Amino acid sequence: MNMKSVRSAVLMVIILVGLLGMAGRPPLVGGPAPEISLKDLQGHEIRLSDFRGKVVLLNFWATWCKPCKEEMPAMQTSYDKLRDKGFVVLAVNELEDTDRVVEHIRTHAHTFVVVMDRNNNIANRYGVVGLPASFIIDPQGIVRERITGNLLTVSRIDELFTRYGSVGPFSAR
Repeated sequence: MNMKSVRSAVLMVIILVGLLGMAGRPPLVGGPAPEISLKDLQGHEIRLSDFRGKVVLLNFWATWCKPCKEEMPAMQTSYDKLRDKGFVVLAVNELEDTDRVVEHIRTHAHTFVVVMDRNNNIANRYGVVGLPASFIIDPQGIVRERITGNLLTVSRIDELFTRYGSVGPFSAR
């Protein structure tokens, strides 16, 4: 085997391994949302499946992330306005100390659910590589949107809730 053939074979193996790795990753937009089971700030176990039948804004964030902090008031306003219609904000904090997160949530008077992803496993399952990152999950548990790189606003959240809140038999309205 000549050197060119060896290089081609190695390249094919690398491509195949990469494709197989991607195939093993759960589908996101259009597929079922990977289950989440994390502790909230009070130490209670929270599962994504607890919110089946509701529209979930799943938001990955950290206190050091300026854009994360900038979009949280819109998340809170939308939560206050839509929670009685079947809207949930599930904020997943990445790799931070609980006391720091509790202080941040208390200072800003956020009342939506906050859970701690201490080892980054959930962020990795969702393919999160930068913060903030959000996902809209419909009442049946299907990921409908992935939102990265731009801040959530009240009007954007309202539009997403309207679009996905009445999908299927478990209408959030």
